[in-house]
Amino acid sequence: MSAAVPAGPAPGGPTTLLVIAKEPLPGRVKTRLTPPYAPAEAALLAEAALTDTLRAVRAMPACRRILVLDGRPGPWLPPGFEVLPQCAGGLDERLAAAFAACTGPALLVGMDTPQLTPGLLAPALGPAGWQGCDAWFGPAADGGFWALGLAEPWQPGLLRGVPMSTATTGAVQRRRLVAAGLRVRDLPELLDVDTAADALRVAEAAPGSRFAAAVERLGRRVPAPRDPVREPVRELSREPSWKPADVPLSPGGGGRPCRRAN
Repeated sequence: MSAAVPAGPAPGGPTTLLVIAKEPLPGRVKTRLTPPYAPAEAALLAEAALTDTLRAVRAMPACRRILVLDGRPGPWLPPGFEVLPQCAGGLDERLAAAFAACTGPALLVGMDTPQLTPGLLAPALGPAGWQGCDAWFGPAADGGFWALGLAEPWQPGLLRGVPMSTATTGAVQRRRLVAAGLRVRDLPELLDVDTAADALRVAEAAPGSRFAAAVERLGRRVPAPRDPVREPVRELSREPSWKPADVPLSPGGGGRPCRRAN
């Protein structure tokens, strides 16, 4: 269940919290939910997931709270957040640029896990969160990652060049951290909302969330079964059987040119 939002942001801590997200507009977010959801309905689910995520982050201790946004802020943005535009380039470049905007420890999450609660990130944000630890890693069930924390976020080489939106993105990213000599601690695995089936499972895992209420309001839907007669047969040697997800941490393309860290 999503955490209740206090009257103001939670007291400060040593860590900057980043949320990387797309403006929830029809046709630009959660495209893998269509079908069975219409683009406007998928955007409503995306807005609910983003709202839950921002409310949870607002309830966590942080020295800064930053929304790294592709698009423009809307009424779903609560007070207490700085807004930075996403830079141009691939997801690895955009993540690196987001961390480069921080000084001191920083922890980034996406908008695809509305089941996020302050308790899930408590080990990283507590008084001992960075003692004997250089990085926090939150694996996603689809092979990506939903959270990444760095004690020294100005190291762009930790992210640039990592292949994104694949079933091995998380494993490659974690190996990159370890290979750099960082002491890595793991957070619980979470399920990203990419498909209609994911939406149902996440809504069940967060029954008091806005996301669960939106799923209930729109109706529990699953995609129609595929017709194997009508679908072309894939040749695994020519075309991979998997399809890239939106991205493990749910950002979008576009934005302003990157500024490399000094």
